[in-house]
Amino acid sequence: MQIEFDVDLTEQDMYRFSMYHNYTGFQGIFSILIAIAAFVAAVITRGEVESVYTVLYVLLGIAFLVYVPFSLKLSTKRQFKMSEQLRNTLHYTVEEEGVTVSQNGESATLPWKQVYKITATKHNVLIYSTRINAYIIPRTALGDKYDSLKEIAKQNLEKYRYCIRR
Repeated sequence: MQIEFDVDLTEQDMYRFSMYHNYTGFQGIFSILIAIAAFVAAVITRGEVESVYTVLYVLLGIAFLVYVPFSLKLSTKRQFKMSEQLRNTLHYTVEEEGVTVSQNGESATLPWKQVYKITATKHNVLIYSTRINAYIIPRTALGDKYDSLKEIAKQNLEKYRYCIRR
């Protein structure tokens, strides 16, 4: 079985990947925990310490909740603007041997045995080549080929590398 499709990435696709990747990792979870701790400290110490400290706790919590998404938005915007490859159409061929990506006459194949994992979010399918790097495939680009992609991946990946639940 073989499926082919084209992908035109947008800044929004890249941002969604960055948010997913960050908030499923240590840094994102840690920033949420710090924000929660700051808000809890503000509530617990309200009235017992000077009001300036309560305000500082609240501001610290807000900063931890806002900083990560804002910095990811800026870095995604910069990365997308600087990379000609990201702005051009990518052609994908998914088959039993692996995932082949082509653009402007160049192509590269990622064999299934080298795929770190494959996962799906509400908007994207992510085929990780390493723990950090992934092919971002918007579900809208797949259309009705989504189930075929899932089936090929399921047949060619070990169970622990196949992380698609929907």
